[in-house]
Amino acid sequence: MDFDFPLRKIIHVDMDAFYASVEQHDDPELKGKPIAVGGGSKRGVVSAASYEARKYGVRSAMAGSIARRNCPDLIFVKPRFDRYKEVSQQIRSIFFEYTDLVEPLSLDEAYLDVTENKKGNPSATLIAKEIRQKILEKTGLTASAGISINKFIAKVASDYNKPNGQKTVNPEEVIDFLENLDIRKFYGVGKVTAEKMYRLGIFTGKDLKGKSLEFLNQHFGKSGGHYYNVVRGVHLSSVKPHRIPKSVGAERTFFENLSSEIFMLEKLENIANELERRLQKSKIAGKTVTLKIKYSDFTLQTRSKTLPYFIASKDLILETAKELLYQSTLENSVRLLGISLANLNTEKEKEQPTKESVLVQLKFDF
Repeated sequence: MDFDFPLRKIIHVDMDAFYASVEQHDDPELKGKPIAVGGGSKRGVVSAASYEARKYGVRSAMAGSIARRNCPDLIFVKPRFDRYKEVSQQIRSIFFEYTDLVEPLSLDEAYLDVTENKKGNPSATLIAKEIRQKILEKTGLTASAGISINKFIAKVASDYNKPNGQKTVNPEEVIDFLENLDIRKFYGVGKVTAEKMYRLGIFTGKDLKGKSLEFLNQHFGKSGGHYYNVVRGVHLSSVKPHRIPKSVGAERTFFENLSSEIFMLEKLENIANELERRLQKSKIAGKTVTLKIKYSDFTLQTRSKTLPYFIASKDLILETAKELLYQSTLENSVRLLGISLANLNTEKEKEQPTKESVLVQLKFDF
């Protein structure tokens, strides 16, 4: 099938259970056992789980107490973020052997644009295979990969043959792939959105494709246009080597639940102090303050306010956060508070593709 927009060769590399795999690699006694990184303290939260633990329903962001209940033999390991960063840098050095167009999403995943690459290899599929093999040889860890014409499809494809696998979606396969995709597999469609789509009769990509742009805008707001485009294989976001953060934040989980706003003010001041430090370090300011509240029953609530000017000082951040805290009555006791700043002064207006660039047609084998 021909597309009226630039086709790229994009690889999404995603390490398999990265934190847990590093721990199992460094301590052979942990191999083959269900382990959780983090979550061992009374109020701890799991940062990552090995595949052996995932069989019992243990997941990242799960409370350690629930993880232990799901898997009584679960081994909790203290996180070693310096070690994870060290391994991540080794992995990225491999990426740069092939292309300078590398966009890290986190320590354990990244997009690579290999349309033109340093090896002169026309096959993105073979490049992905080489990269995964080099990662294994250099770190002893496995990675999975997705390969396709844009970032969205590559991201979805990388989850297809996990762990230690890869999937290529060739240009002529894109539409069928997307139409047959379970809506829950669409990157960015979370549990709440998926349930809403189910109620609207949307279960697969084909169902989504059958809805008009007006319908999707009506029910999903700004995301409607995104869903309308991606299911048609349209996703023009390029691989950005230097990703600019869309928000900066800080949060704290408390040893004991807080039941009164008064007890939370001191905590918010500490969080605002940390956020100010991060903003100053990055020389960033923003207009939109968001207060994040996680209750003792793990339900999450956010409250936001956009100011007419950029702020970066603790005092202004804290003043706005307090206003948001008192905006409405708390629904329960609180186990976590967070403050983030968005609508940053680093954001630029998105460049619209020119007519000439949209008509560029690249033909190649994947």
